[in-house]
Amino acid sequence: MDMFNKVTAFLQQALETREPSINLLDSFVNHWKAITNYYIETTDESRPVKQTDIPWCLRQMLDILVYEEKQQGEETGPCMEYLLQHKLLETLCTLGKAQYPPGMSQQVMMFFSKVLSQIQKPVLHLINVYRPVQITKDSQKRCSSTSDEALEEGCSGASSPERAPSPPSPSSSAASSCSARSGAHPSSSPQTATGIIPVLMHLGKSQKSRVALRSMESLLLLVSLPQEDTGHLLAEGTPLCHLLAQRLTELYCLIPSSLSPADIHSYSGAQWRDHFTQDSPEESQSFPGSENLQGFFCFLDYCNELTKEAPRVLGVKMARAIHLQWLKGVIQPHLLQMSEAGILVHTALLSCSVRHIHSPALLEELVQFLLGSDTYCEKQQDTETHILRYRLIEHCNHISDEISITTLRLFEELLQKPSKSILTNLVLRNLEKRSYRLPGSGVTDERHGVESDVLEESEELEEDPFFTDMYEDSGFGSQEPLLSLPSVRERHNTRAHTQVADIVNSFLCLVPQEAKTSHLVQGAGYDTYVHDAHKLLKECIALSRDWNWPDSVKTTETHPATDFYEGHFLQILFDRIARILEQPYELNLQVTSVLSRLAVFPHPHLHEYLLDPYISLSPGARSLFSTLVRVIGELMQRIQHIHNVTDKLMMIRRQLMGLEEETLLDHVTLLKGVIVLEEFCKELAAIAFVKLPIEEQ
Repeated sequence: MDMFNKVTAFLQQALETREPSINLLDSFVNHWKAITNYYIETTDESRPVKQTDIPWCLRQMLDILVYEEKQQGEETGPCMEYLLQHKLLETLCTLGKAQYPPGMSQQVMMFFSKVLSQIQKPVLHLINVYRPVQITKDSQKRCSSTSDEALEEGCSGASSPERAPSPPSPSSSAASSCSARSGAHPSSSPQTATGIIPVLMHLGKSQKSRVALRSMESLLLLVSLPQEDTGHLLAEGTPLCHLLAQRLTELYCLIPSSLSPADIHSYSGAQWRDHFTQDSPEESQSFPGSENLQGFFCFLDYCNELTKEAPRVLGVKMARAIHLQWLKGVIQPHLLQMSEAGILVHTALLSCSVRHIHSPALLEELVQFLLGSDTYCEKQQDTETHILRYRLIEHCNHISDEISITTLRLFEELLQKPSKSILTNLVLRNLEKRSYRLPGSGVTDERHGVESDVLEESEELEEDPFFTDMYEDSGFGSQEPLLSLPSVRERHNTRAHTQVADIVNSFLCLVPQEAKTSHLVQGAGYDTYVHDAHKLLKECIALSRDWNWPDSVKTTETHPATDFYEGHFLQILFDRIARILEQPYELNLQVTSVLSRLAVFPHPHLHEYLLDPYISLSPGARSLFSTLVRVIGELMQRIQHIHNVTDKLMMIRRQLMGLEEETLLDHVTLLKGVIVLEEFCKELAAIAFVKLPIEEQ
C-alpha cells in the first residue's frame, strides 16, 4: 500500500505540472490502448492478470479521472467524456466476465468500485456506467465457473444495443440530459462500441472454440447494424477492414503448398460456424492440410457474411481491403511466378475461392482483380492492359496439362457467378458489332434472332469443297439427318423450326458415321443431353435475368470489312478445340465443358457465333462450327490408317464407361479425342434445340 501511495503521489505531482488538459486525455487514451494492445499481442492466455501491466494502467486511468474532476469543477472533463462515449466500462465488463486474463474480474470490480467512490459527481445514473456495474455485480454473485460462459454473455452484452432498466437515481429527465451530453444514450449509434473491435478480432483466434465463436458473432452483430453513419465510422474510424483482411491472409498462408489440386477441388466447403462446432473435418474431406484449408474457407465464408450484412459503404471498404491484402498482395505473386507447382496449387485455391465467394461486394472486387474493367473490343496485340488476365488466359494453353485444366476450371467457376461484367469482359465486347459476319450477308428475323436466309447459307456450306470433299474422300458415304422433328413441323411448319432442325442436324451429322459409337451403347444417345441442357439453360437465364441483354441480334450495318478478333479467351478455347485429337482426355473434357456453358447463355450474339453453322463469316474469321469442321477433316485423314477403327473406338468407350478394364491400345489419345468430339457435338445439338423459343417447343 505504501508503494501504491508513493506512485499515486508522484502521479499527482506530475499531473499538476502539466498545463493543457489535452495532455491528460492523451495519457488516459494511451493507458487504455496499452490494455487493449495486450489482448492483441499476447499469446499466453493463462498468464495471471497481476503479472501484466493491466492493473497499473487501470490505476493510472483512475488517478487521471480523479485529478481531472478536481480541475474541471462542474464540467465533465474530456477523459470522462472519452470513457463514456467509447463505452470503456462495458468493454472492461466483457473482459472481466471472460476472466481473461485470469483474475481480470477482480481487477474490473476494483476499478468500478473506486470510480464510483472517488469520483465526486454522481455518474451511476448514466446508462454506460450503470449497466456494466450492474452486470459485473451480478456476475460476482453468480461466480460463473467457466470463462467461456462468461464471455458468451459478456460479448453479447457489449455489442447489443439493449435498453438498460431505469436505475434508482435522479430524475429520468436529468439522466437523459446527461446521457445525451456524453453520447451514451441507450439508443445511440454503436460508434461507442468500436473500441472492442481489436479485442474481438483477437479473441476470434482463441483456441477455445466457444470463445472464438461468440467473439465472431458479436462482431457480426456490430457490423450488421444498418445505419450508414455507423458503417462510415467502422470503415474509416476503426482498424476493422485491415484486421479482417489481415486475418484472411494469415489463414491463407497457413495452407500447405504441398496440397493436391484434386483435394482442393473436392473440398465442398462449410459455413463458418461449423468450424467451431465440429471437432475435425468430415472423413471424406480429411487429408494432410485439410484443417488449414477448412480454417481458411470458413473464415472466407465469415467475410462473405460480414460484407453482405454490413451497410454498403462498410461492405465495399472491407472487400477492397481483402482485394489489396489477400488477392493482390499474396495470390497475384503466386500466379505470376515461374514455378509450375506453385502456379498449380494457387490456381486451384483461387478456383475454389471463386466457388465460395457469394457476397456482391467481394465478387465485384474479385472480378476486378482477375479481369479488370475494360469494355472495348480487344486487339490481338493487347497483352499488357491487364497482365493477370492475360497470364491466366495463357495458362489455359500452358505446356503443363494440369495447369491448363486447373485454369480452365477457374474460368468455368467464374462463368457461374452472377456478374454481367464477366461475360462482357471475356467474350461479348468482341461480338458487339457482329463483325464476324460478312457485311450484308443476311436480314435479321427480329422475332427469333436468326437470319432469314439461313437455308440459302446452308446450301453454300454444303457446296464448300472442303466440307464435301472430306466426306467423299473418306468413303464413309452420305450422312443421314438424325433429327427430323416431325411433331414440331406438323404443328407449326414454320421456317424457324426448319432452321432449328437444320442447325441441330448440322451438329449431329458432323462426325462421320464410321467414327460414331454412342448409338451402339444403350443410354448414350443425343436425347440424354437434352435434359441437362434444359437445366443448364434455366440456370443461365436466372443468372442473366437482370443483365438487360437484347432479345435479338443487332441488325448488321453496311460497313467496310474489318479484321475480326474473337478475343484472347475464345482464341485460346478455339485453339484447344482444334487440337482435340491430340490432347489428353481430361483436358478435352474441361475445354468442351467451358464452351458448352458459354453456348447456353441466352445472348443473341453469343448464340449466333457459337451455335449457328450457317453464318457467312468475314475474311479471316472463324466460329466454333468452322473450327469443328476443320477438326473433322483432320479426323477423317487420320482414322483411315487405323485398322478396325470402329471396334477400337467401341472398346475405348466401354473402358471410359467402366464397362471394361483398360488395356493397352495404339492411338489411345486420338480415339479418346474422337469420342469426346462426338459427345461435344451431341451436347451442342441439345443446347441449340432447348434454346428454341419456349412457345414453339
